[in-house]
Amino acid sequence: MPFPSILSRLDRLPESTRLRRGVAVAVVATQGLIAVTGSVVRVTASGLGCPTWPQCFPGSMVPVEHPEYAALNQWIEYGNRLFTGVVGIVAIAAFVLAYRSRPRRDRYLRLAAAMPIGVLVQAVLGGITVRMDLLWWTVAVHFLVSAVMVWLATLHLAAVDEGDERPRPLAPAPVRPLLAVLAALLVGLLTAGTLLTGAGPHAGDPQTPRLALPLPTLAHTHTAFLYAFLGCLAVIGVLLATGRVGRRLWLRFGVLVVVVCAQGTLGFVQYALGVPELLVSLHVLGAMLVITATALLWCGARDRGPRPEITETGSSRAGDHTEGLTVA
Repeated sequence: MPFPSILSRLDRLPESTRLRRGVAVAVVATQGLIAVTGSVVRVTASGLGCPTWPQCFPGSMVPVEHPEYAALNQWIEYGNRLFTGVVGIVAIAAFVLAYRSRPRRDRYLRLAAAMPIGVLVQAVLGGITVRMDLLWWTVAVHFLVSAVMVWLATLHLAAVDEGDERPRPLAPAPVRPLLAVLAALLVGLLTAGTLLTGAGPHAGDPQTPRLALPLPTLAHTHTAFLYAFLGCLAVIGVLLATGRVGRRLWLRFGVLVVVVCAQGTLGFVQYALGVPELLVSLHVLGAMLVITATALLWCGARDRGPRPEITETGSSRAGDHTEGLTVA
C-alpha cells in the first residue's frame, strides 16, 4: 500500500486524549521494563541462550533443543526478544496517535516518532551485543540507550497535555540550571553504574570477559555520584521552599526524593550482600524509576501552555484537559 494511502487511513481512525495519555503511560512502562527483563537475562546467564541474531539459532527463529544451551536459558533470552516486539507495538501506537492529534503539535509528534525509532535502534544494538558475545561495553551502551528512551518517553507523556508555547518557568530562576546539573549527575550516576556492572559478577554468560577495574573503586565512584545527586536535589528543595511553587511541582520533587533514597538504600544492601540476582533486577527497576521521576520534575518546572484542541465547529482553542465536545 502506498505511504500516502496509509496516512490517509490513519486520519480516519478514532482517537481521544484519554487514549493518547494511556498509551503514553504504556510507552514509559514498556521502555523501562525492557531494561528490567534484560537484567533478568543477564543475572540468569541467559545472554547467549539464543547465540545468534535475529534468529535464535541458525535456521530457527525460536529456541530448539540443543546440548550446549539449556532450554530455560533459551526461553529467557527469547522471551526478552519477544517483549521487544511488545515495546515496538506500543511505540508505534503512540506515534499513530500523535500523528492523528489535531491540531498537530510538532514537539509532541517528534517525541512520539522517537519511540519506534528508538526501539529499532535498541533491537540493532541488542543484535550487536549478542554477536559480540556480550562484551561489557556493548551491554553498557544497550542499557544507557534504554535510559535515554525512558527519559524521552516521559517527556512524550508530558507532551500529551502540553501546548507548543515557549516554556514558562514555574520554579525560582536558579532551579532550572540546577535541574540541568541534576540531569548531568544522573548521566554520571548511570554511567558509573554500568561500569560497576561491567566489572561485576553478572555478565550474562560465564565465559564473557569482565571490565578489568577494581570493584571497590567503581563502587565508590558510583556512590559519589549518588551523594552529588542527593546534594543537588537538597539545594533544589531549599530553593523551591523560598519561592511560590505549585503543589504539583512539590509532589514531583517529593516522589523523586523518595525514589532516589530507596534506590540508594537498595544499592548499599545489594553491594553488602554480594550482588544477589534478585536485587540486581530490582536495582535496574529502581534506576528506571529514578529516570522517570527526574524527567517528571524537569517537565513540572515549566509550562508550555494548554493543549490545543479542535471543537466540533473545526476551530482550534486551548484545551482545559477535559474531553467535553472536543475531537482531540
